[in-house]
Amino acid sequence: MVDVTDASPHAQRGERRQLASRPRLEPRPLDEAVYARAQAEGLNELQARLLASRLPGYQGELAPLVSPSLRYLAHPQKLADGRRAAERIAQAVAEGEPIGILTDYDVDGITSHVVIRRTLVELFGVPEHKLHSLIGHRIHDGYGISLPLVERTLALEPLPTLVITADCGSSDEPRIARLKAAGIDVVVSDHHALPLEGPPPSAYACVNPTRDDCDYPDNTIAGCMVAWLTMSLARGVLIEWGVLSETTPKLSPWLSYVALGTVADCVSLGGSPANRAVVNHGLTLINRMDAACWRVMAERLGADSVPFNAETLAFQMGPRINARSRLDDPYAALHFMLAESDGVASRQLDVLDQDNQSRKAIETDMAEEARRLAVSALDADEPAVVVLLEDGHPGVQGIVASRLVQAYGRPALVLTRAAAPNMLTGSGRSVDGLHLRDALQRTYELAPEALPRFGGHSGAAGVGVPREQLDAFKAAFLQAVGEQLEGRVLYPRLWTDGELSTAQLSLSTLGDIEALGPYGREFDPPLFEGRFIVEALRPVGAEGAHLMMELSMGAVTCKAIWFRALTPGELPAFDVGDTLHCAYKLNRNRWRGRETLQLMVEHASPV
Repeated sequence: MVDVTDASPHAQRGERRQLASRPRLEPRPLDEAVYARAQAEGLNELQARLLASRLPGYQGELAPLVSPSLRYLAHPQKLADGRRAAERIAQAVAEGEPIGILTDYDVDGITSHVVIRRTLVELFGVPEHKLHSLIGHRIHDGYGISLPLVERTLALEPLPTLVITADCGSSDEPRIARLKAAGIDVVVSDHHALPLEGPPPSAYACVNPTRDDCDYPDNTIAGCMVAWLTMSLARGVLIEWGVLSETTPKLSPWLSYVALGTVADCVSLGGSPANRAVVNHGLTLINRMDAACWRVMAERLGADSVPFNAETLAFQMGPRINARSRLDDPYAALHFMLAESDGVASRQLDVLDQDNQSRKAIETDMAEEARRLAVSALDADEPAVVVLLEDGHPGVQGIVASRLVQAYGRPALVLTRAAAPNMLTGSGRSVDGLHLRDALQRTYELAPEALPRFGGHSGAAGVGVPREQLDAFKAAFLQAVGEQLEGRVLYPRLWTDGELSTAQLSLSTLGDIEALGPYGREFDPPLFEGRFIVEALRPVGAEGAHLMMELSMGAVTCKAIWFRALTPGELPAFDVGDTLHCAYKLNRNRWRGRETLQLMVEHASPV
């Protein structure tokens, strides 16, 4: 790391900007105890190394993580308020009550909505006309049980007597109280951190694994998983009461949706047997291609995309579903997931694709402006980047914040104008070692008038800030972040898993890696580093932004692709014959039935 402590202020600013422009490749720290245990349990050296560098300090059994299985799931009865929520849902089903399904608009919310709706209709026999789908508009309504969404709920006919939430509700007591006063029971199912005062007292039940009094052993599960567990409990209650037959199918097929929501919501895939189990099982279900949404997506991506893996969900399906809710209302995403025919699914996917292309264009412009505004934070060596994009689209805040985190290696919060007068709305993304929601809770303690609304979890969060309080909010937030990070030096880094030998540049090695999947947040896909000679290269893509290369190490030559290596019109900083220090992943390239090894370059610099 560059030491800037003895340099002049001007030189320090230059060094910080230089650090921000090129990530450092650093080997992942390895937990020797986990490494030894993994080898003793039969993993080869590379697999043991990958596991031990992703599970620092892990004391639990390795088998549930190495061989994910639904048998490792804890019983949903352990969820605080789970039985009470299930009985209220069962009562509504048994007595034919109108039911509202109220969920967030992102992938976790949409998949939760699908799980609840399909369970009610297909397993519990609730008529469609008894159900109301309630999903807020990101721009006009905002997150969670917003006031506009409450008003729309109260105007429904027939008026629901029960509203089931998913992926939201824990911090929405005032709006829940409004619904309760109108005679509507609210069953909250959520996974976001609760406010300090605890579950919303006006809710009939609040099922949330982050509750202090909850015995469920994993509080990292996504909102869709909480919804799945709650509806599973409701099935059990209905069977107990004799309303449903004991032969009523379980909810296992809906784990395909839970897998998508879990991956897309960036919850932990590290030391979480539950998340690893549902993603692993869900991918098996997805790759059967029983539902139109999976079949149409596979056709759109091409035959070589099958079988889907966690990265397919994270980088192909997730962004398309999120794009709709970021830019417009989210119902096209819901209709796509629920489509019963390939034709309907294809038409809805066309809409999602168009929105995704629009989202990319907006993101590019906003990210450029955000990087320009971030310079002052770097010059001041602030522990987080906070930028206000006056003309920015609120639906792309989180993506732009992620780009800032990648570029500068520090937490980032992107704000834009909100629909409400004199209000700003924002989304933040975090770095390893900072619990973002906790930092916002501390911000609220320091300046409560500057943060009337916030929510989220460790890696991502959202805020509402009065415009006139922006400076006070920023000062309190920077103090809160600084307190958590305790002077840690911040810079962009790429954690690598060391070097591979020429013999390990093979599909066999890739098979060993894939056997440890699924990969995702806190269980990153393996990234290796090494020196290669450039044997061939050519820009590809519509604007020549990607580089197709042939790279050699000793007697082995591999094809490689480096996406977004160049800005339009830029020339590579190296040529054929040069040596590159690369950070890369191994990839299985399928072409007309043949499989070959391909390197996916994440970063490269001439040696």
